[in-house]
Amino acid sequence: MAGELDSLEEVLKKHIPEGELNEVTRILYGKQLKELELPAELLANAESDQYQVKGYCIPALSEETRPKRNIKIGLIQNKIVEPTDAPIQKQVSALHARIGGIIEAAGKAGVNVICLQEAWTMPFAFCTREKHPWCQFAESAEDGPSTLFLSELAAKYRMVIISPILERDEAHGDVLWNTAVIIDHTGRVMGKTRKNHIPRVGDFNESTYYIEGNTGHRVFATVYGRIAVNICYGRHHPPNWMMYGVNGAEIVFNPSATVGGLSEPMWGIEARNAAIANSYFTCAINRVGAETFPREFTSADGKGAHKDFGHFYGSSYIAAPDGSRTPGLSRVRDGLLIGDVDLNLCRQIKDKWCFRMTQRLDLYATSLTEAVKHDFKPDIVY
Repeated sequence: MAGELDSLEEVLKKHIPEGELNEVTRILYGKQLKELELPAELLANAESDQYQVKGYCIPALSEETRPKRNIKIGLIQNKIVEPTDAPIQKQVSALHARIGGIIEAAGKAGVNVICLQEAWTMPFAFCTREKHPWCQFAESAEDGPSTLFLSELAAKYRMVIISPILERDEAHGDVLWNTAVIIDHTGRVMGKTRKNHIPRVGDFNESTYYIEGNTGHRVFATVYGRIAVNICYGRHHPPNWMMYGVNGAEIVFNPSATVGGLSEPMWGIEARNAAIANSYFTCAINRVGAETFPREFTSADGKGAHKDFGHFYGSSYIAAPDGSRTPGLSRVRDGLLIGDVDLNLCRQIKDKWCFRMTQRLDLYATSLTEAVKHDFKPDIVY
C-alpha cells in the first residue's frame, strides 16, 4: 500500500550497520534464528502469485530420553481479493482460490499445521455494524463451504488446518459466532472453538454480530501436537492465554484483524509475553490492507464518518517459550510464514524457568472466587 511502511525489520536492516544489527536483533527478538532453506517450487509460487514467504527454525536442545518433536507451522496473512461491494459468492470464491493456492504451496513444502487469519472468508465488515449483507457470509462450522473446501486440502497434504470463520449455528436458532474450525490431517473436523472476548472499542464493536463464546479454553490433541486458538481480542487478556496452558497447549494461534492506529504498539508484545509466561509457542496472524465499504459509518468516538477504518498491518510472527521470536511478515503484503519448531522446547523451558511450577493457581482461584462476588471489597490496606 502506498505510504505504508513495509516492515520494521527492513528499516532496521537499511539503517543499522551489519555488526550492530546482529546485537540489536538479539536484544529485540532474542536468540538469532536460522532461516529455513525453502523449496524452489515454493519460492517460485510466491513470486508468481505475489506473496511474501519466510521461514525460520526454532530448535530445542537434544535429549537422551526423548526424540526431537519437530513440526512445521504455517501462518497466512492476506488482503481481501474482491471489493466489498462485489457479489458475496464472488468474494468468497476469490478468497478460496487465493488462500487455496498458498495452502497448496505450503503443503508441498511440508507444513504440518497451518492457521488462517480471523474471518478469512470475508471482509472485516463487523466495523460497519450493518447486518445486511454481511451476515450472509456466515456458514456452518461442520459442513459449510469453507470447511468442505479446506477438508480436501487437509487430507491431501495430511495437514491440520485452522479456519477462523463467521459461524452460523443452525442448531441453536441461527445465532452467529466468531469461530475457529480445527480440521485434522485426515480432513475430519475435530471441533471448533469460539472467541472468548468481544471488543467494544469504536469500530470494533463486534457484539452487534456475536457475543462471548461458550466453548471455554479447548485444546486439540492433533497428531502433530496439542494446539489451541485464542481469537483476536483474547490476546489482550493474560488469564485467557494462561488457561490454554493450564489445559496443556503446546502451540496457541492468535488469528486477528487489527489496524495500525489502534493496537500496533501492543502487537509484538502480547503473543510473545504469552509464550514466555505459559511455556508454549504462540503464533500471531493479522490481515493486511485497507477495506473500503459501500456506505459510511462512524466509530462512536467523535470522529467523522468514513468508509474504511484503517490499515491492517500484517506483521505476523511466531514466538517461542524461551522468549525468542521470528521477524514479522510485511505490513503491506500477503504472506506465508513457516516455522520449523521443536516442541521439546516447551518442557525444556518449564524445567529451566519454573514459571509453571511457581505460578499460584490456588491463590488466584481463591482471590478470583472472592472478586466475582457482588459484595466483594478489594484487599486494600490504608
